[in-house]
Amino acid sequence: MEDKNRAETIFSMLMKVYTPRCALESSTPEELIIATILSAQCTDKKVNEVTPVLFKAYPGMKALADARSDDIEGIIRPTGFYHQKTKSIMALARLLVERYNGKVPSGMDELLKLPGVGRKTANIVLGDGFGIVSGIAVDTHVKRLSIRLGLTNETDPDKIEQDLMKQVKREHWTDFSHLLIQHGRAICDAKKPRCNDCMLIALCPRIGIDK
Repeated sequence: MEDKNRAETIFSMLMKVYTPRCALESSTPEELIIATILSAQCTDKKVNEVTPVLFKAYPGMKALADARSDDIEGIIRPTGFYHQKTKSIMALARLLVERYNGKVPSGMDELLKLPGVGRKTANIVLGDGFGIVSGIAVDTHVKRLSIRLGLTNETDPDKIEQDLMKQVKREHWTDFSHLLIQHGRAICDAKKPRCNDCMLIALCPRIGIDK
């Protein structure tokens, strides 16, 4: 089976089991970009517990830009790396207020120039915040599953994204990332993948897994 057809078959099979959606809860692109920054080295569940408190205390980028760093750190501490995350959030908020009237821009080039924003974050914000399909967000789950499924030989997230974009239809890019993340959490665990319970077993070369 050709790689492109296999990737699309994987997409179709996962769609029968999962409903693709962003696990980070937000109501605006501004909330989503903050949540994505907080999600680094942290579970989405924990981020979703913290963000309602943060956004209630600081509704909007102007409020975040004017906040005391100690106060923000006190709220986001449970997400880990709270010193650096606070610096990134406040720098981001100030820049958005100064240049974009407190709103997140909807262009990839503009997003990548923002503090704390890389391609993964930009893809999430564009895909889930604006409905703009620009690429495939590659987090640790997407990276792990893409390698195990033989969809890439790369380990760099940007190169993995390029490989996936060649094999998956553009209209499926945003959903494909969500599906791999959900499957990674439910079945394809990093340490103990439940291969016998996996609907993709016949398509998976199980690269890197002791057989």
